[in-house]
Amino acid sequence: MRRLFMGLVALAALLSTLVVPAAAATSAAFAVRDGVSQPIHDFGKAVRETVWVDIGLDGDRDGVSDRVAADIIRPREPASRGQRVPVVMDASPYYSCCGRGMDSERKTYDSAGRPVGFPLYYDNYFVPRGYAVVLVDLSGTNRSEGCVDVGGRSDIASAKAVVDWLNGRARGYDARSGGRPVRASWASGATGMIGKSYDGTIANGVAATGVDGLRTIVPIGAISSWYDYYRSDGVSFGHDPVGLAQRVEENGGRRDCRAVKSQLVAGAPKNGDFTPLWTERDYVRHADRVRASVFAVHGLGDLNVKTIHFGQWWDAVARSGVARKVWLGQAGHVDPFDFRRAEWVRTLHRWFDRWLLGVDNGIEREPSASVERQPDQWVDEPSWPAPGVAPVTLHPRSGDTPGLGRLDTEAAAEGATETFTDDPRQDEFDWALDPDQSSSARVLFSTGPLTKDLRVAGTGQVTVTVTSSTPTAHVSAALVDYGPATIRDYLASGEGIRPLDTRSCWGADRQGDSACYRDTAATTKEVDLEVFARGWADIANHASLEKGEPLRPGQPYTMTFRLSTTDHVVPAGHRLAVVVGGTDGRFVVAPAQPPEVSLDLAGTSVRLPVLGGPPEAGAPAGPLRVDPGRVLAKPDVRVNRDTN
Repeated sequence: MRRLFMGLVALAALLSTLVVPAAAATSAAFAVRDGVSQPIHDFGKAVRETVWVDIGLDGDRDGVSDRVAADIIRPREPASRGQRVPVVMDASPYYSCCGRGMDSERKTYDSAGRPVGFPLYYDNYFVPRGYAVVLVDLSGTNRSEGCVDVGGRSDIASAKAVVDWLNGRARGYDARSGGRPVRASWASGATGMIGKSYDGTIANGVAATGVDGLRTIVPIGAISSWYDYYRSDGVSFGHDPVGLAQRVEENGGRRDCRAVKSQLVAGAPKNGDFTPLWTERDYVRHADRVRASVFAVHGLGDLNVKTIHFGQWWDAVARSGVARKVWLGQAGHVDPFDFRRAEWVRTLHRWFDRWLLGVDNGIEREPSASVERQPDQWVDEPSWPAPGVAPVTLHPRSGDTPGLGRLDTEAAAEGATETFTDDPRQDEFDWALDPDQSSSARVLFSTGPLTKDLRVAGTGQVTVTVTSSTPTAHVSAALVDYGPATIRDYLASGEGIRPLDTRSCWGADRQGDSACYRDTAATTKEVDLEVFARGWADIANHASLEKGEPLRPGQPYTMTFRLSTTDHVVPAGHRLAVVVGGTDGRFVVAPAQPPEVSLDLAGTSVRLPVLGGPPEAGAPAGPLRVDPGRVLAKPDVRVNRDTN
């Protein structure tokens, strides 16, 4: 009973530091008015310091446990009164090599080595409201010791150790080596991790450890399984983790990290086999450990960190029962600060107030999903996917013209086949053009004009039964919406946004740390088609992702592979099509011997998560034509690149 009583006393004390009335603004760590925390602290007088936290690993093999640099900015007033504040954390490998945000901001320091410039607006906005902001250099980057291991133990320990230090469970020092111990006596322990791309990926990975004190994560365009960043269902995207490690460590990588680089090379073979290296970097498998609430953001046009990362993470975290919220925009690999700024800052502010300060603002009872249906037009929904979404299976059937056919709910007759030849010079953008003409490189099956809107929301899959003329075969599939529309141009240089000449400010300014950023606007395009989901497979991995095997020419093989997660409405009057080809040259590496492929239509199907039942379509109304000037321009380079 005594332990229970003392526990209740401690909880009451914590809550007393979390929520205070506005009347107490002059003496409390923060004040709440109109449901949100208010800017009551002097940003110019904020404490700026660096603490080096021991992560318990020796990646650079120098015989000493590595320390990571945690640059901290926090309001001075609460600490002087013995009050504790929560933490907004962004752990990143990019603070010196590449920068963060649209302006590629890097950390800066004064002559004494104290942090001056904190990239992004988190410090400007949240520190005056009673939060600390902690920006962590991942091991092996900027001022941290150790080595980058691209999503592995060292990366995750870099951030988890800081969460532990904030909660009194890890050791921190005032120097990179030696130095005096430092305690986070100013921290309440409540931590929220946020970040785009690699940074958000680390948030996912730390949450999957179940670390105590991590109250919420906000992953933006984040990876959930590194295999699915570099590989997919047996195919390779043509880049490897060692290249990313060398990039973020700068100058080709740290010399004392050669052993780690060798492990990355050995563990990620050029084929698409799922090795133990990928298992270690699969956070989805430990999603049941997540105790933090999750506010996920992803661009449906993101062809860098593809939407499958969001979809599988969202589904897995749902099973842990934590509170969840999601924004799905039309842009590509873009931060919501740059495509929906005012609403984003307002919502993020309330989210952190709820989970880090304990403010009962009701945000978890509001619609949990917001989806961009047209550029800058958002729809809020109670959950995602929407209630009523159910799987529907569609089948390809031959038509009057070879390589062109019908897509509907009725299966093809036994023995029906279509044939194409793998041409790695082409890709999904080529295949989608000329939908009323045969092509030797792909086959295309479409519905007639839809009589009502068809919403596809979730993660679909494709099953193919194929016969290859060579021992190696890749198969790619894409879902295409044919019909006129205005969409964000996510294949343009800004991936759906463009900077303007004006600026807006989000928080307090200080010399060397501005709160003002360029405004943006949507970049749009009038199109006649949109590829809205795609997937790829190496048929050699039909029996196992862990080990591919040579195919026997002439023997049929069946394989099911995933499509990217989507939320797309095919409007009435448009047509839905599935395109099947060989190597999608814009994304994946071609097999050693590109084959001729025979597709068994009776053994081929597409399973889609659909709202409102199967598509209802009328008879084809003439040729399905596309104006070449009304399509998104193909990117000049391969779509895949290192995350940033």
